[in-house]
Amino acid sequence: MGQRIGLFGGTFDPPHSGHLAAALAARDALELDRILLVVANEPWQKLDKRNLTAAHHRLAMTELLVKNIDGIEASDMEIARGGLSYTIDTVLQLQDVGHEVVLVLGADAAGGLNSWERAEELSRLVRVAVVDRPGHRLPKLDNWSIDKISAASLDVSSSQVRSLMSEGTSTAGSIPSAVKGYIDFHQLEWPGH
Repeated sequence: MGQRIGLFGGTFDPPHSGHLAAALAARDALELDRILLVVANEPWQKLDKRNLTAAHHRLAMTELLVKNIDGIEASDMEIARGGLSYTIDTVLQLQDVGHEVVLVLGADAAGGLNSWERAEELSRLVRVAVVDRPGHRLPKLDNWSIDKISAASLDVSSSQVRSLMSEGTSTAGSIPSAVKGYIDFHQLEWPGH
């Protein structure tokens, strides 16, 4: 029997408290059965912009972020599929087994929706839950079914966390201690972020 699944995809390099706050807000506001934090294998829009942490590390950190949180899971769907990660393929994979899919993303990412692979087809297949992000306004998105989600969003981003880590500055409040411990243990670095 199909479920109402929140699909929250991303690079998660690294995953942070803002990702978790957004997932919790969407899960609760839309009464979703579960939210999948789908870790991109090769995020096509970021490949040429910077070096990415290996997908297995990004998945492991995301699993630590959501450990013991009801209704929120890390997913390796795109890693298992291999190659470039396109949200449309993940949506179709979930719908093929009977799930209803709600795309979850922050207001900062919503502005780029129309540039996504097969965006027009994607807009017909899903509702989009856009979660508030400090300093970002919900863009005008014609042809998309949008639910605006208010959240006690933290003003944190993966790029900020990478910057703090490369400077040796405290990440307290930005990432859970389990994620920080994983980064330290595996000596993950983002030089010259």
